[in-house]
Amino acid sequence: MKSELPNKACPVIIRDQGCIEILAFEHPLAGFQLVKGTIEPGENSRDAALRELREESGLHASKVVADLGTWLSGYNDQIWAFHLCDAGSPPESWTHRTSDDGGHDFKFFWHALSQKPNDHWHWVFQKALQYIFRKLVT
Repeated sequence: MKSELPNKACPVIIRDQGCIEILAFEHPLAGFQLVKGTIEPGENSRDAALRELREESGLHASKVVADLGTWLSGYNDQIWAFHLCDAGSPPESWTHRTSDDGGHDFKFFWHALSQKPNDHWHWVFQKALQYIFRKLVT
């Protein structure tokens, strides 16, 4: 079977506060999401994950600490590459203004991986959280 190359990169930032939590944000128009973006031509998925994290959250991760694999999302032919990244100790919450699509304020928060995502999450991000949970917890 031919391996498909990823076209989206998703940096995974976690912390342990008695349970594993993942960094997420509220998009003002599209609900709760994970940081994710397009892998540019000539860019590898690790570099894309670090770039997307910087662009969408303002965080500067020092490195990718683990590759968590690729996932066929079932959404718009997107194949996601997940990378666990070290971003130091981000705050409890913050807002970051992006330059994408005319600029948006993304409100960042921590989501417990063991907590079932609610309807504020788009279904593709709900499935992505399940994938990450399987990779990190089980």
